[in-house]
Order: sequence, then C-alpha cells, then structure tokens
Amino acid sequence: MAEILQTATAPAGRVDVDPVTLDIIENALRNARHEMDEVLFRTALSPGIREQHDEFPLIAGPSGKMVVGQFGLSVPDFLENFDGTIGEGDILMTSDPYACGAAISHANDWLLVVPIFHEGRLVGWSSMFGHMSDVGGKTPSSMPADARTIYEEGVVVPPFKLYEGGRLNEPALRIILNQVRMPDWNRADLNGLVAACTTAARRVSELCARFGVETYLSALDALLDRNYQAMKVLLATLFEDGRTLEFADYICDDGCGYGPYELKISLTRTGEKIHLDFSHAAPQAVGPVNYFINENLVRMFFGIYVITVADPQILWNDGFYPLIDVTIPEDSFWKPRHPAALNARNHGIGRVFDLFGGLLGQTNPEILNAAGFSSSPHFMYSGHYGSGPREGEWFQLYSIGFGGVPGRPVGDGPDGHSLWPSFVNIPCEYLESYYPLRVERWETIADSGGAGLHRGGNGVDVAYCFEEPGTIAIHDDRWLTYPWGVNGGRPGERGRKWIERADGTREVLPSKIHDVVVGPGDVLHFVTWGGGGWGDPLARPAELVALEVLRGLVTADGARAGYGVVCTAEGVLDEEATDLLRARMAEERTEIPVFDMGPPLAEILARCEEETGLPAPRPPVDVRSAAALRDRR
Repeated sequence: MAEILQTATAPAGRVDVDPVTLDIIENALRNARHEMDEVLFRTALSPGIREQHDEFPLIAGPSGKMVVGQFGLSVPDFLENFDGTIGEGDILMTSDPYACGAAISHANDWLLVVPIFHEGRLVGWSSMFGHMSDVGGKTPSSMPADARTIYEEGVVVPPFKLYEGGRLNEPALRIILNQVRMPDWNRADLNGLVAACTTAARRVSELCARFGVETYLSALDALLDRNYQAMKVLLATLFEDGRTLEFADYICDDGCGYGPYELKISLTRTGEKIHLDFSHAAPQAVGPVNYFINENLVRMFFGIYVITVADPQILWNDGFYPLIDVTIPEDSFWKPRHPAALNARNHGIGRVFDLFGGLLGQTNPEILNAAGFSSSPHFMYSGHYGSGPREGEWFQLYSIGFGGVPGRPVGDGPDGHSLWPSFVNIPCEYLESYYPLRVERWETIADSGGAGLHRGGNGVDVAYCFEEPGTIAIHDDRWLTYPWGVNGGRPGERGRKWIERADGTREVLPSKIHDVVVGPGDVLHFVTWGGGGWGDPLARPAELVALEVLRGLVTADGARAGYGVVCTAEGVLDEEATDLLRARMAEERTEIPVFDMGPPLAEILARCEEETGLPAPRPPVDVRSAAALRDRR
C-alpha cells in the first residue's frame, strides 16, 4: 500500500459550495481533462495515439475517485498495489495489469499516475494511459495472436517511480526502451503522457489557489454525491426490485483455435443497489483474448452505459460506485490467473457494452440498442524498405479499424465508425505518405448493417495494397457470431479478411493472426462487421430505403429482402409493388422478437467452413484444470 508524504497534515475542512462556484469548478475540470488530450496529441509520435487518440485521461480527488475522465481506470487499485512512498514531484508508471489490480488491461498500455499537491497537501491525482504501438515481444506491435502467456507480449513494467522528486529515472527508462522496436515513438508518447498529467496537475493547483483548498475539495465531494444521487434514481427507474436479468454474448475465438467463449452476466436489483454477477462466464481463454477487468472498471462501464442511454447530461464519475456490487470469479475470462496472455482484450472490452445493453433493454425496450461494432480491431504492417532513399529502414504501422454502430432508438447507426466516440480514423493521405502502401478502397459495404426501422451502421472494406515486403497482423472478431438486432431489427453482417495476392490467388485469413508475409502488389481486404438493426424493418419509410439504394448503402436486393421495398438499382421506387410485398411479409412472419441473434450457434458451427472458409473453433477448455492434469501426468 502506498504511503503519501505530505507536509500539510491537518485535515481540510468542508464547506458548502454555491451552485455557480460548483459549475465553474466542474467545467474547469472538464476543460483540464480535454487539455490533457490535446497536449498528448501534439507531442506523441505513434499514429495510434497522435492520429487515432488511443489514450484515456482522468482527474481524481485525494482518495483516487475519478471526478472527470473519458474511460475510467482505478487509481485506488494502483495505489493499493504500489509498495513505497509517494511525494511531490513523483510520477508513477506501470504496464503490468497483474501488478496494479487491472487498472490497465494489457502490456501495451503504459499508465502514468501523478499525485497533485497544493501547499504540501495532496489534493488529487491526474492519470493517463496510452497504447504504445510496440512494447517488444515476439511479433511487431507486441500483439501475438497465439500468445498463451504475457511473457510473449513484450516488456512488462512493474509499478515504479519514473520521476522522483521531479527527476527522471533515466537508467530505468533506457532499460525499458531497449526492449521495444520503436524507442523514439515510445519516448515521445511517454513524454506526452507526462506533459498531459502534469498539465492537469497545474490546473487543479490553480483551482485550489483561486477558490481555496476547502472549497475545491468540497466541490469534488458535491460532484461525486450528485452522481450518486442521480444514479440511484436511474437504477430505481430502470430495474425492478428483486428481479434477476441475464444476458449472454460471445467472443468468437481466442487466436489459438478455441471458441466461441460465452460471456454471460446477470443483474439483480435489491433495494437501492445493483449486483452484477460474472460467475457464469466462460473460463480463462487459452489465447490472448482474456479481458482482465477489475470490479471498479465494471462499475464504471455500467455507469457509462446507463448514463449515456438514459440521461447523457449527467457527468459520470466514481460517485455512484457504492450502488454497484460486482462478483468476478478467478480463472475466468474476466479474471485470468497470471501469467495469462492479455494482448487481444479489446474484444472483451467492447462486448461488455453489448452485454449491458442486453440487460438494460430487457425491461426497457424503448432505450435498447442493438449489438454493434463492439471492438477496436487492429491492423499491423511492418518490415524494411527494400530500395530507394530509405533502403534498410524499419517501418511499423499500428492502426485501429472501424465498423457499423448499432441501430438505436434515436436513429440509424453511423457507418464506418469507432466503438469509442473520441477515436478518429488515420487519414489515407497520412498512411500513403508515411508507409509503403496504397489505400485502394475505403468504402462502406452495402447491406452489412442490419435491417430495421433504424438501420444498423454498415461495416467497411479497406483495401491495403502493399509496396514493400513485410509482415502483417490482424486482431478482429465477429467472424463467427452475428451482431444481433433488437425490437424486430435484423442482425448485421459478420467481418471477413482476405488477401488478393499479386499472382492472382486469394487467401482467406482468420480474424486473429500475425506474421503473415506480404509482398509488393498484394492487397489485403480488411472487411469489418455491421451493426444490428433496431425496430421493424417494414416500418422504415420506403422512400428512405430507396434513397439509400441510390447512395450505395443498401442494394436493391437487400431492400427487397430486408425491408420489403421494391426499387431499381438507381433507387426508383415502385410503391404499389412495395405495398404488396410488405403486406405479404407482415402476414407471413411470426411475432417480432426483442432480440434476433441470428442462426442458432450449433447451426453456425456446422456451416462455419462453408460460409467463412475457416474451420470451426474447438470448444473452450478449462485452462487451469488442463494444466493440473498435465502436471499430474
């Protein structure tokens, strides 16, 4: 447990904070949180952070409770696992999920935690983590698809003082950077994280100087309590007391041939409190898709989802945590035992939100979202230039793919979008300027979004033509199971990956693979999945469906089969034929389901190779039991 060194040890009193002052402090903290982002974006070098914004900041109070932030991580869990003193000028760092209570979830995330002091008193914390494009390991970008232990995934940095009393621990940093393939990128990104956190610390100190420590700390308490009170009302409104809800979804495979992994959770409200139980989820995965998540992050994710769909005006923070109890068993997909591999945990992160949506929507169909692009798939390309002025120079690309956002009560899901609202696409011009490739296609895939009153967003087909020999790696999911539709909406289409070789042959790729050799003229088609539809497709205005046919978002065949709309490929609507077809389709169908998960899992597995070109995964095994059996033998 960390020991905090303070020269001002007398307890700070608490005062009443008037609404205007509270509003000023709240918005100042919001601005400081966004300033952290901007400082990092202007100093980072890796495209994952600089261009796509794969980083997450927060500002917390003295106890470590987040007051503002984008994603949320657990400062208290980090501090509980840090053995040493923390004083003014110290900056703490780690990349080891197992050593910080899963405050981060894989070794690519470098986490900084900075104590904020004002006049000798600890008044809060600023913290930020960013995904480093490479941290060593057996494959470029440090995300081997078949990893079985974290030791295969690169350097794992235990919690330590990167800065002590304001002085950089340069020898330790040199040792860390000696393990990575792009040390200049890592150093620049790390410096950006330091600058962002220290900028936030200055802004907090300025607020303390302006309003006084007692007023500032009292304002934090008020913001946390306001969130607590608001969430208490929301939970009582959304969930019936004493009722247990269950929902399950899948991770298609683990990169080592096992899957699908069923992720089932249950929710029970008892009085003011909600209990989220992960006890019936899949066992720890063999491969690196395990998502090591701590209880506080579950609370944060649940709160983000509830607030976003029910009352987005609420500023989410850690104040509501006492209202949520969480049970996560060890040796499970959600809490694997060290040294389980973790690098592909991004699929589990996204699936959490689908699971929460399925729970929330069972009793509140009017605010139910379909399943969507619940991941952030990765594409990596690396090698050495073979000729020209950069001959022999190493290049390495890490990028995040986009797909279809689900249909929602308020409208259609956006096409080709990120799971995380703040993520942005790497411009094609940037890729073609800095890497030996051409982007021959970046377009939405018609009909890939599920049909519905509100259409699911379409996935995209990004075609990368390689100009230099190298290797590529892919991390994706939803190639086997479907992103489900709701309230009568249909499932979206699954993702696919293949290479058109320069010699004219075609090679189907699994969703998780690394060290695939490519050469000049080879073209990778990185096809992502669409979002599920929301609501009855037969109720979608026929004129809108015809317009989307004209725009290339829906095909004429898709309009007929999914929406009962008859039109030409140019979007010319046949109203009479449409009315007749829709009447027949409405008469022939049975009741409209709340959830449309697609074909049964047994049927999907039976037709897997025929439909996808890939063998069906083997059923998951209990990793710990299998290891114990091997030891006995």
